[in-house]
Amino acid sequence: MAIELLPQGLWKLVEPFIPAAKATRKGGRPRLADRAFLTGIVFVLRSGIPWEMLPQEMGCGSGMSCWRRLRDWQERGIWQLLHFVLLDWLARYGQIDWSRALVDGSSIRAVFGGLQTGPNPTDRAKLGSKRHLICDGRGVPLAIQLTGANRNDSQQALALVDAVPTLRSERGRPRHRPNCVLGDRGYDAEAIRQGLRSRHIIPFLAKRNSKHGSGLGRWRWVVERSFAWLNQFRRLRVRYEKRADIHEAFLSL
Repeated sequence: MAIELLPQGLWKLVEPFIPAAKATRKGGRPRLADRAFLTGIVFVLRSGIPWEMLPQEMGCGSGMSCWRRLRDWQERGIWQLLHFVLLDWLARYGQIDWSRALVDGSSIRAVFGGLQTGPNPTDRAKLGSKRHLICDGRGVPLAIQLTGANRNDSQQALALVDAVPTLRSERGRPRHRPNCVLGDRGYDAEAIRQGLRSRHIIPFLAKRNSKHGSGLGRWRWVVERSFAWLNQFRRLRVRYEKRADIHEAFLSL
């Protein structure tokens, strides 16, 4: 039995945020339903196929029509809004672990270049992009940012912490700061430690030139698992989009 790409429950969650279509003059082909376009977008995201190879028998319209819809919804901030709504829903039910947050970066190859790319020092200076992720203690992605692959993790650390949205918890005041932040040796900088302390966050960052076995791995593995979850979507394993906003839309979705 085939897996349903866009279950009814997920569509009911997304549908209120999709802008209503503008009224047009009579005549011409009828406008395809937004759910069909979103199904095509999810299929490309999961399978990794080129847009022009989207199977017509799926009833999702042409690949370029799906691409334009993804672009338009990204410009309206639909995906970021949906991410915030889901995080807020989890926070209200006590499903966000604020006891700690974990930061890390992961590089991917950018085949066609474009904005937010740079020479990847871990891939013979080939063009690539880096995803900077901060997640809670359970691995729920709180914020993700896209930069060039030559962007050092430490340069993005504080901006990533500040990108965490303010969420209403089950009880008490809304919050957007974890109790502590854990990171590997790439975040070993006194400026980051001071910046976290000024935000009333305890830094737990591994130090360079120290022996392995810091003990942070018992908590840091969840951010590695979150990257593994992202890479299950084949369109995220390699960046094929020249436009950074299209890849960011895929990341948010």
